Amino acid sequence: MNMGCGCSIRIIALVAILLLALFLTGFVFGPIGSSFLDTKAPAFLAVTKPHIEIPPEGILHTPVLTITNTLIASWLTIIVLIGLFYAFTRKMKLIPGRLQGLAEVIVEIILNFIKSAAGEKNARIFFPMVATIFLYVLTNAFLALLPFFGTIGIYEHSGAFVPILRGANTDINLPLSIALIAVISVEYWGVRSLGSFRYLNSFFNFGQLRDGFVSLFKGKIRPAISGILFGIINLYVGVLEVLSHLIRIISFTLRLFGNMTAGEILLVVVCFLTLFSIPIFIYGLELLMGLIQALIFAGLTLVFGIIALTPHDEGSEHKT
Repeated sequence: MNMGCGCSIRIIALVAILLLALFLTGFVFGPIGSSFLDTKAPAFLAVTKPHIEIPPEGILHTPVLTITNTLIASWLTIIVLIGLFYAFTRKMKLIPGRLQGLAEVIVEIILNFIKSAAGEKNARIFFPMVATIFLYVLTNAFLALLPFFGTIGIYEHSGAFVPILRGANTDINLPLSIALIAVISVEYWGVRSLGSFRYLNSFFNFGQLRDGFVSLFKGKIRPAISGILFGIINLYVGVLEVLSHLIRIISFTLRLFGNMTAGEILLVVVCFLTLFSIPIFIYGLELLMGLIQALIFAGLTLVFGIIALTPHDEGSEHKT
Protein backbone atom coordinates (compact mmCIF):
# COMPACT_ATOMS: atom_id res chain seq x y z
CA MET A 1 0.00 0.00 0.00
CA ASN A 2 2.91 2.31 0.82
CA MET A 3 4.53 1.42 -2.51
CA GLY A 4 1.35 2.35 -4.38
CA CYS A 5 1.12 5.64 -2.51
CA GLY A 6 4.76 6.37 -3.24
CA CYS A 7 4.27 5.71 -6.97
CA SER A 8 1.28 8.05 -7.04
CA ILE A 9 3.29 10.83 -5.41
CA ARG A 10 6.10 10.34 -7.92
CA ILE A 11 3.69 10.50 -10.85
CA ILE A 12 2.10 13.69 -9.50
CA ALA A 13 5.54 15.20 -8.94
CA LEU A 14 6.65 14.32 -12.49
CA VAL A 15 3.48 15.81 -13.97
CA ALA A 16 3.95 18.98 -11.89
CA ILE A 17 7.59 19.28 -13.01
CA LEU A 18 6.59 18.73 -16.65
CA LEU A 19 3.85 21.39 -16.46
CA LEU A 20 6.27 23.81 -14.79
CA ALA A 21 8.87 23.17 -17.50
CA LEU A 22 6.30 23.74 -20.21
CA PHE A 23 5.11 26.93 -18.52
CA LEU A 24 8.65 28.31 -18.20
CA THR A 25 9.48 27.38 -21.80
CA GLY A 26 6.30 29.00 -23.06
CA PHE A 27 6.91 32.11 -21.00
CA VAL A 28 10.59 32.52 -21.97
CA PHE A 29 10.13 31.94 -25.70
CA GLY A 30 6.63 33.32 -26.03
CA PRO A 31 5.84 36.92 -27.01
CA ILE A 32 5.60 38.04 -23.37
CA GLY A 33 8.93 36.59 -22.27
CA SER A 34 10.65 37.58 -25.51
CA SER A 35 9.77 41.23 -24.97
CA PHE A 36 11.12 41.22 -21.39
CA LEU A 37 14.08 38.83 -21.65
CA ASP A 38 15.06 39.60 -25.25
CA THR A 39 14.93 35.92 -26.20
CA LYS A 40 14.16 34.45 -29.59
CA ALA A 41 12.20 31.23 -30.00
CA PRO A 42 13.65 28.38 -32.09
CA ALA A 43 12.04 27.86 -35.47
CA PHE A 44 10.03 24.83 -34.32
CA LEU A 45 8.55 26.86 -31.45
CA ALA A 46 7.73 29.94 -33.51
CA VAL A 47 4.01 30.74 -33.57
CA THR A 48 2.58 33.09 -36.16
CA LYS A 49 0.69 36.12 -34.97
CA PRO A 50 -3.02 35.24 -34.70
CA HIS A 51 -5.42 36.71 -37.22
CA ILE A 52 -8.98 37.01 -35.94
CA GLU A 53 -11.64 36.76 -38.62
CA ILE A 54 -15.22 37.00 -37.35
CA PRO A 55 -17.09 36.24 -40.63
CA PRO A 56 -16.63 32.69 -41.95
CA GLU A 57 -14.10 32.37 -44.78
CA GLY A 58 -15.13 31.02 -48.16
CA ILE A 59 -13.43 27.82 -49.33
CA LEU A 60 -15.30 27.11 -52.54
CA HIS A 61 -17.17 29.73 -54.53
CA THR A 62 -19.98 28.69 -56.87
CA PRO A 63 -22.59 30.75 -58.75
CA VAL A 64 -25.26 29.50 -56.35
CA LEU A 65 -23.56 29.71 -52.95
CA THR A 66 -20.23 29.96 -51.19
CA ILE A 67 -19.03 26.95 -49.24
CA THR A 68 -17.50 28.32 -46.03
CA ASN A 69 -15.21 26.60 -43.54
CA THR A 70 -17.92 26.71 -40.86
CA LEU A 71 -20.42 25.09 -43.24
CA ILE A 72 -17.95 22.27 -43.89
CA ALA A 73 -17.50 21.89 -40.12
CA SER A 74 -21.27 21.66 -39.62
CA TRP A 75 -21.44 18.93 -42.30
CA LEU A 76 -18.65 17.10 -40.49
CA THR A 77 -20.67 17.25 -37.26
CA ILE A 78 -23.68 15.71 -39.00
CA ILE A 79 -21.51 12.95 -40.47
CA VAL A 80 -19.94 12.24 -37.07
CA LEU A 81 -23.32 12.06 -35.29
CA ILE A 82 -24.86 9.83 -37.98
CA GLY A 83 -21.78 7.60 -37.96
CA LEU A 84 -21.75 7.30 -34.17
CA PHE A 85 -25.40 6.40 -33.82
CA TYR A 86 -25.19 3.99 -36.75
CA ALA A 87 -22.31 2.26 -34.97
CA PHE A 88 -24.26 2.31 -31.70
CA THR A 89 -27.46 0.83 -33.14
CA ARG A 90 -26.50 -1.32 -36.15
CA LYS A 91 -26.53 -4.51 -34.07
CA MET A 92 -29.38 -3.99 -31.63
CA LYS A 93 -29.72 -6.74 -29.04
CA LEU A 94 -31.98 -7.42 -26.09
CA ILE A 95 -28.87 -7.53 -23.92
CA PRO A 96 -26.96 -4.47 -25.14
CA GLY A 97 -23.25 -4.48 -25.87
CA ARG A 98 -20.91 -1.66 -24.93
CA LEU A 99 -21.74 0.67 -27.84
CA GLN A 100 -25.49 0.07 -27.62
CA GLY A 101 -25.33 0.48 -23.86
CA LEU A 102 -23.52 3.81 -24.24
CA ALA A 103 -26.18 5.04 -26.68
CA GLU A 104 -28.95 3.97 -24.31
CA VAL A 105 -27.25 5.75 -21.42
CA ILE A 106 -27.03 8.99 -23.44
CA VAL A 107 -30.68 8.76 -24.51
CA GLU A 108 -31.82 7.90 -20.98
CA ILE A 109 -29.94 10.81 -19.39
CA ILE A 110 -31.47 13.31 -21.82
CA LEU A 111 -34.95 11.77 -21.54
CA ASN A 112 -34.84 11.77 -17.73
CA PHE A 113 -33.73 15.41 -17.78
CA ILE A 114 -36.74 16.30 -19.95
CA LYS A 115 -39.10 14.20 -17.81
CA SER A 116 -37.97 15.99 -14.65
CA ALA A 117 -39.03 19.32 -16.15
CA ALA A 118 -41.94 18.47 -18.47
CA GLY A 119 -43.40 15.35 -16.92
CA GLU A 120 -43.96 11.89 -18.36
CA LYS A 121 -46.78 12.96 -20.66
CA ASN A 122 -44.97 15.74 -22.53
CA ALA A 123 -41.42 14.35 -22.43
CA ARG A 124 -41.89 12.33 -25.63
CA ILE A 125 -43.10 15.45 -27.43
CA PHE A 126 -40.05 17.52 -26.54
CA PHE A 127 -37.40 14.79 -26.69
CA PRO A 128 -36.58 14.67 -30.45
CA MET A 129 -36.01 18.42 -30.79
CA VAL A 130 -34.33 19.04 -27.42
CA ALA A 131 -31.99 16.02 -27.76
CA THR A 132 -31.05 16.95 -31.33
CA ILE A 133 -30.20 20.53 -30.39
CA PHE A 134 -28.16 19.42 -27.38
CA LEU A 135 -26.12 16.81 -29.25
CA TYR A 136 -25.58 19.00 -32.31
CA VAL A 137 -24.39 22.06 -30.40
CA LEU A 138 -22.23 19.92 -28.10
CA THR A 139 -20.59 18.02 -30.97
CA ASN A 140 -19.92 21.27 -32.83
CA ALA A 141 -18.18 22.67 -29.76
CA PHE A 142 -16.08 19.57 -29.04
CA LEU A 143 -15.00 19.01 -32.65
CA ALA A 144 -13.80 22.63 -32.86
CA LEU A 145 -11.15 21.81 -30.22
CA LEU A 146 -9.47 19.14 -32.35
CA PRO A 147 -5.96 20.04 -33.59
CA PHE A 148 -6.81 20.05 -37.31
CA PHE A 149 -9.44 22.78 -36.84
CA GLY A 150 -7.88 26.10 -37.82
CA THR A 151 -4.49 24.59 -38.76
CA ILE A 152 -5.15 22.83 -42.09
CA GLY A 153 -6.12 25.15 -44.90
CA ILE A 154 -5.31 26.87 -48.15
CA TYR A 155 -3.57 30.07 -49.16
CA GLU A 156 -5.48 32.61 -51.21
CA HIS A 157 -3.98 34.66 -54.02
CA SER A 158 -3.40 37.47 -51.55
CA GLY A 159 -1.27 35.15 -49.43
CA ALA A 160 -3.80 34.96 -46.59
CA PHE A 161 -4.21 31.59 -44.90
CA VAL A 162 -7.75 30.25 -44.82
CA PRO A 163 -8.47 27.20 -42.61
CA ILE A 164 -10.67 24.54 -44.16
CA LEU A 165 -12.37 23.79 -40.84
CA ARG A 166 -13.53 26.29 -38.24
CA GLY A 167 -15.90 25.86 -35.31
CA ALA A 168 -19.44 25.86 -36.72
CA ASN A 169 -20.85 27.58 -33.62
CA THR A 170 -18.67 30.64 -34.37
CA ASP A 171 -20.68 31.34 -37.54
CA ILE A 172 -23.68 33.45 -36.53
CA ASN A 173 -25.74 31.83 -39.30
CA LEU A 174 -25.68 28.45 -37.54
CA PRO A 175 -26.90 29.66 -34.09
CA LEU A 176 -29.51 31.73 -35.94
CA SER A 177 -30.77 28.71 -37.89
CA ILE A 178 -30.98 26.57 -34.72
CA ALA A 179 -32.74 29.43 -32.91
CA LEU A 180 -35.33 29.74 -35.69
CA ILE A 181 -36.00 25.99 -35.61
CA ALA A 182 -36.29 26.03 -31.79
CA VAL A 183 -38.70 28.99 -31.69
CA ILE A 184 -40.83 27.66 -34.56
CA SER A 185 -41.01 24.29 -32.76
CA VAL A 186 -42.16 26.01 -29.57
CA GLU A 187 -44.94 27.83 -31.42
CA TYR A 188 -45.95 24.60 -33.16
CA TRP A 189 -46.20 22.78 -29.82
CA GLY A 190 -48.41 25.54 -28.49
CA VAL A 191 -50.71 25.58 -31.52
CA ARG A 192 -50.97 21.78 -31.58
CA SER A 193 -51.80 21.64 -27.87
CA LEU A 194 -54.28 24.53 -27.66
CA GLY A 195 -55.50 24.96 -31.20
CA SER A 196 -54.83 28.02 -33.35
CA PHE A 197 -57.56 30.25 -31.87
CA ARG A 198 -56.89 29.45 -28.22
CA TYR A 199 -53.13 29.82 -28.67
CA LEU A 200 -53.61 33.21 -30.35
CA ASN A 201 -55.96 34.17 -27.53
CA SER A 202 -53.17 33.46 -25.03
CA PHE A 203 -51.34 36.43 -26.62
CA PHE A 204 -54.30 38.73 -27.26
CA ASN A 205 -57.18 38.53 -24.78
CA PHE A 206 -60.11 40.21 -26.56
CA GLY A 207 -62.65 39.27 -23.88
CA GLN A 208 -62.57 42.49 -21.83
CA LEU A 209 -62.52 44.68 -24.95
CA ARG A 210 -65.55 42.82 -26.33
CA ASP A 211 -67.39 43.10 -23.02
CA GLY A 212 -66.60 46.81 -22.91
CA PHE A 213 -68.20 47.48 -26.30
CA VAL A 214 -71.19 45.31 -25.39
CA SER A 215 -71.67 47.36 -22.20
CA LEU A 216 -71.33 50.56 -24.23
CA PHE A 217 -74.13 49.50 -26.59
CA LYS A 218 -76.28 48.65 -23.56
CA GLY A 219 -75.71 52.12 -22.11
CA LYS A 220 -73.60 50.95 -19.17
CA ILE A 221 -70.96 53.67 -19.27
CA ARG A 222 -68.74 52.78 -16.30
CA PRO A 223 -68.35 49.05 -17.18
CA ALA A 224 -67.88 50.08 -20.82
CA ILE A 225 -65.03 52.49 -20.05
CA SER A 226 -63.38 49.97 -17.71
CA GLY A 227 -63.71 47.11 -20.21
CA ILE A 228 -62.41 49.12 -23.19
CA LEU A 229 -59.51 50.56 -21.17
CA PHE A 230 -58.37 47.18 -19.85
CA GLY A 231 -59.00 45.62 -23.26
CA ILE A 232 -56.58 48.10 -24.88
CA ILE A 233 -54.03 47.34 -22.13
CA ASN A 234 -54.42 43.61 -22.85
CA LEU A 235 -53.78 44.25 -26.55
CA TYR A 236 -50.63 46.19 -25.69
CA VAL A 237 -49.48 43.36 -23.42
CA GLY A 238 -50.16 40.94 -26.28
CA VAL A 239 -47.91 42.93 -28.60
CA LEU A 240 -45.16 42.82 -25.96
CA GLU A 241 -45.66 39.06 -25.64
CA VAL A 242 -45.25 38.60 -29.39
CA LEU A 243 -42.09 40.71 -29.30
CA SER A 244 -40.74 38.62 -26.42
CA HIS A 245 -41.18 35.48 -28.53
CA LEU A 246 -39.34 37.09 -31.44
CA ILE A 247 -36.57 38.35 -29.14
CA ARG A 248 -35.95 34.74 -28.13
CA ILE A 249 -34.43 34.23 -31.57
CA ILE A 250 -31.95 37.05 -30.97
CA SER A 251 -31.06 35.94 -27.44
CA PHE A 252 -30.57 32.31 -28.51
CA THR A 253 -28.36 33.37 -31.41
CA LEU A 254 -26.17 35.93 -29.68
CA ARG A 255 -25.65 33.81 -26.55
CA LEU A 256 -24.27 30.81 -28.44
CA PHE A 257 -22.40 32.81 -31.06
CA GLY A 258 -20.85 35.21 -28.53
CA ASN A 259 -19.66 32.57 -26.07
CA MET A 260 -18.26 30.20 -28.70
CA THR A 261 -16.52 32.97 -30.65
CA ALA A 262 -15.05 34.48 -27.49
CA GLY A 263 -13.76 31.06 -26.45
CA GLU A 264 -12.07 30.48 -29.79
CA ILE A 265 -10.44 33.91 -29.72
CA LEU A 266 -9.25 33.26 -26.15
CA LEU A 267 -7.69 29.95 -27.21
CA VAL A 268 -5.89 31.49 -30.18
CA VAL A 269 -4.52 34.41 -28.16
CA VAL A 270 -3.45 32.28 -25.17
CA CYS A 271 -1.72 29.74 -27.44
CA PHE A 272 0.16 32.59 -29.09
CA LEU A 273 1.19 34.26 -25.83
CA THR A 274 2.13 31.26 -23.67
CA LEU A 275 2.74 28.38 -26.14
CA PHE A 276 2.35 25.50 -23.63
CA SER A 277 0.71 24.53 -20.30
CA ILE A 278 -1.76 27.44 -19.95
CA PRO A 279 -3.65 26.49 -23.16
CA ILE A 280 -4.23 23.04 -21.64
CA PHE A 281 -6.38 24.59 -18.90
CA ILE A 282 -8.15 26.80 -21.45
CA TYR A 283 -9.01 23.68 -23.47
CA GLY A 284 -10.54 22.16 -20.34
CA LEU A 285 -12.52 25.36 -19.80
CA GLU A 286 -13.76 25.26 -23.40
CA LEU A 287 -14.91 21.66 -22.98
CA LEU A 288 -16.98 22.78 -20.00
CA MET A 289 -18.23 25.86 -21.88
CA GLY A 290 -19.36 23.73 -24.83
CA LEU A 291 -21.33 21.47 -22.50
CA ILE A 292 -22.89 24.45 -20.71
CA GLN A 293 -23.90 26.21 -23.93
CA ALA A 294 -25.47 23.03 -25.34
CA LEU A 295 -27.33 22.50 -22.08
CA ILE A 296 -28.54 26.12 -21.97
CA PHE A 297 -29.74 26.12 -25.59
CA ALA A 298 -31.57 22.80 -25.23
CA GLY A 299 -32.82 23.66 -21.72
CA LEU A 300 -34.31 26.99 -22.78
CA THR A 301 -36.01 25.33 -25.73
CA LEU A 302 -37.53 22.86 -23.28
CA VAL A 303 -38.61 25.59 -20.84
CA PHE A 304 -40.23 27.68 -23.59
CA GLY A 305 -41.99 24.55 -24.85
CA ILE A 306 -43.38 23.86 -21.38
CA ILE A 307 -44.56 27.48 -21.13
CA ALA A 308 -46.30 27.13 -24.51
CA LEU A 309 -48.31 24.20 -23.11
CA THR A 310 -49.04 25.83 -19.72
CA PRO A 311 -52.24 27.73 -20.74
CA HIS A 312 -53.79 24.40 -21.76
CA ASP A 313 -53.03 22.87 -18.35
CA GLU A 314 -54.39 25.95 -16.57
CA GLY A 315 -57.55 25.83 -18.65
CA SER A 316 -58.16 22.18 -17.81
CA GLU A 317 -57.67 22.92 -14.11
CA HIS A 318 -60.26 25.70 -14.18
CA LYS A 319 -62.75 23.41 -15.87
CA THR A 320 -62.38 20.83 -13.16
